[in-house]
Amino acid sequence: MNIYKLSEMTEEQKNFVLKRAELDISEQMKLAKEVSDDIRVRGDKAVLEYTAKFDRVELTQDRIKVKPEEIDAGYARLNKETREAIEYAAKNIHNFHEKQLPEEMWFTEVDKGLLVGEKTTPIVDVCLYVPRGKGSFPSVMLMLGIPARVANVEKIVVVTPPNEKGDVDDAILAAAKIIGITEIYKVGGIQAVAAVAYGTETIPKCHKIIGPGNSYATAAKRVLANHIDAGLPAGPSECIILADEKADPEKVALDWMIEAEHGPDSASILVTHCAELVEKAVPIVERQLKKISDKRREFITKGFSTYGGAIITDSLEESIAFVNEYAPEHMEVMTEKPFEILPKIKNAGEILLGDYTPVTLCNFVLGPNAILPTGQSAKTYSSVSVQDFLKRSSVGYASRDGFEMVRNHAYKIARVEGFDTHGLAVKERK
Repeated sequence: MNIYKLSEMTEEQKNFVLKRAELDISEQMKLAKEVSDDIRVRGDKAVLEYTAKFDRVELTQDRIKVKPEEIDAGYARLNKETREAIEYAAKNIHNFHEKQLPEEMWFTEVDKGLLVGEKTTPIVDVCLYVPRGKGSFPSVMLMLGIPARVANVEKIVVVTPPNEKGDVDDAILAAAKIIGITEIYKVGGIQAVAAVAYGTETIPKCHKIIGPGNSYATAAKRVLANHIDAGLPAGPSECIILADEKADPEKVALDWMIEAEHGPDSASILVTHCAELVEKAVPIVERQLKKISDKRREFITKGFSTYGGAIITDSLEESIAFVNEYAPEHMEVMTEKPFEILPKIKNAGEILLGDYTPVTLCNFVLGPNAILPTGQSAKTYSSVSVQDFLKRSSVGYASRDGFEMVRNHAYKIARVEGFDTHGLAVKERK
């Protein structure tokens, strides 16, 4: 496991930790360009070939789109307790996102006879990318589908990689049925992004794609950014636990492992000025690792020796400064007074406070969206929300008297900027 002392880290070590996996995708982008160009030309045929090559699943053209009876059957097969858990999560997620809905239209009078405002409308269509590679993610279906539904997006398309049998996992199908999504395609990775960017015989072209994926899906989004709105950057998972000397080593150790189990390219970091906490937490992690599957243990072990681990600082203030520089996707504040720390955190996709708010809760059932910006993008991006599925149009109106009041101001600015017809439109207006 990596255990660094921040003051002794080399510039190379610090840059490696800050960069993490997502940004180093130059090779994936070369492949994404090649595959995307092929799909643009050959459509479904190329999609099927790359699905066989990358996912090792043989599909036929008539099986790319999930049929309604497949959704119903997946829902029925899922055990009742899991369905109830998904329904509970959907309720909380819906309630949270409903609060984000803006006014459909508003106006204000900026001066006598001058009205300005905004009109909000949903995006006409959107593609939701629901990953599968290292597990089934019904929670992602909820986190993407519910705000899209709350926003009243007319056409919602889902792409998700097929399982070994060429089907979509039952939990994802059940989540889709619970929230009322019916258009699902069995395709993932580069080929999925390219298919909705260009459109194929079976898969419709969409204006936007949103959702987390591996480095190949992320690379495809970058390559195709001129053809489709790729939404916020959501790549490999990452988390920082900010802790002080009052933190419970047992709880810290449990939560330290959460995001690391997503995959070997994930980053989970404990940041603390208390070296004793690290000394106590590490053996607890080692003990807890014996209780989980070999696959997840391997992911966590590799993650802690590459992009993750522990960083020991000289003070709580230095820990906070590092967090803001890192700009984590997820972060937990496990300090004596977490609400006092909250105003000091400037860059984070989500901030979870206290000993009883592990990332697990927000990932699944608490309500806030768990699709978050990664790779330092939290410095400029926010979590997925209803706003990601809406667009705003500015609205303006000038009465005759209002126009007369401001025409000369507009004319003078038009002249300064050298726009002749702008000036004529107000000077010559009778």
